[in-house]
Amino acid sequence: MQEIENPGGVFVKLKEPAIEAGVSNRHIHLSAEDIEILFGIGHRLTPIKDLGQPGQFACDEKVIIVGPKGSLTGIRVLGPARKATQIEVSRTDAFTLGIKPPIKDSGDHENTAGLTVVGPKGTIVLKSGVMLAKRHIHMTPEDSLVYGVKDKDIVMVYCKGDGTRKTIFDDVLIRVHPTYALEFHVDVDEANAAILNNNDPVYIIEEL
Repeated sequence: MQEIENPGGVFVKLKEPAIEAGVSNRHIHLSAEDIEILFGIGHRLTPIKDLGQPGQFACDEKVIIVGPKGSLTGIRVLGPARKATQIEVSRTDAFTLGIKPPIKDSGDHENTAGLTVVGPKGTIVLKSGVMLAKRHIHMTPEDSLVYGVKDKDIVMVYCKGDGTRKTIFDDVLIRVHPTYALEFHVDVDEANAAILNNNDPVYIIEEL
C-alpha cells in the first residue's frame, strides 16, 4: 500500500499495484444487421489494431453520426459485432451533436439517446444506444482478489498524470470477468481534465 499527501495535509492510502489507464475516444459498436446496412450485404469488419481488452479491435471502417444540431465524421467502428448497436461519445461531442446522452454502463441502453448513423452504403436511425460511458475498471477474478473488490463495486481512483493536475475520480465501476485485462477506462473529456494519457498509472484508493 502507498500513502501520499495531498495539498492541505490530507493523506490518501492507495492500493497497489498501479493500474494502467486507457483513454477512450468516441466510437461505435455495430450489430451484424447494421454492419450490412451501413457497409453492404455480406460485409465483414476489417481489423487494423487490437485493443486493450482481449478479442476487441479497432476497424478500418468509419461512419458519420448526425444529431439535431450537428454531426461528427470519422467515427471509428470497434469490433467484433454486438447484439445491439452502441455509440459512446464525450460530453463535448454531445454538445456538438445537440443531444443529451446519459451516463451508462456498456450494454445498458435504457433511456439512452438516439441519432442517425451514415455509412458508405446506407443509413440507420437509432432510437437509443448513444451514451456517455460510465468510467470503470476492467479486471479478472484474480485481480479482484488482489484489490479486495468485486464485480459492480464502486471505488475512487487517484490519477497523478504528469503531476500538474492530480485528480481523484469518484463513482468508478468495477467490472470483473475472466476474459478482461486490467485497465482503467475514461473518456477523452475526463482524461483531458486530469492530463491523463494512455498507459499512465492510476491507483484505487484504499482510504481517503
